[in-house]
Amino acid sequence: MTDRSFRILVISLLVLNTFMIAALAGGGLTWIRNSQAPTGMMPLGGEQLRSPQRKALRAALNEARKEERQTILDGQQAKVDAASILGQPTLDTAALSAALARARNADIGLRAKLEQRAVDFAATLSYDERRALAESMIRRSVPKAAVTK
Repeated sequence: MTDRSFRILVISLLVLNTFMIAALAGGGLTWIRNSQAPTGMMPLGGEQLRSPQRKALRAALNEARKEERQTILDGQQAKVDAASILGQPTLDTAALSAALARARNADIGLRAKLEQRAVDFAATLSYDERRALAESMIRRSVPKAAVTK
């Protein structure tokens, strides 16, 4: 191998490695972004609020989540239990139904607490702010296909 061909080989490998590293980094960032919960979505369309009120709503909802931490953990454990039951050689349908019911009840209870906290917060808003929330709720509830027509 001549000196010139060796240099071409080294430069080619450096360029190839650079592209591979960039591809891996981009794929990793995409995976991280997709695996995180969306933070832009807020109950009642709260993203329409002014910054101080939006922060207050997020704080109230975060506080409610902290208060309901045990309910969240119970729901997660019930889902793990259901998955474990599904993985057994013999399916115990009664135990599976019970585990799924526990998970569903925990999810419903948590949602009810968060919605009530959002309702309590909405009661502190002015009429115009509540109208903006109502409009954003309507926009969210209409399917995207109907909005674009």
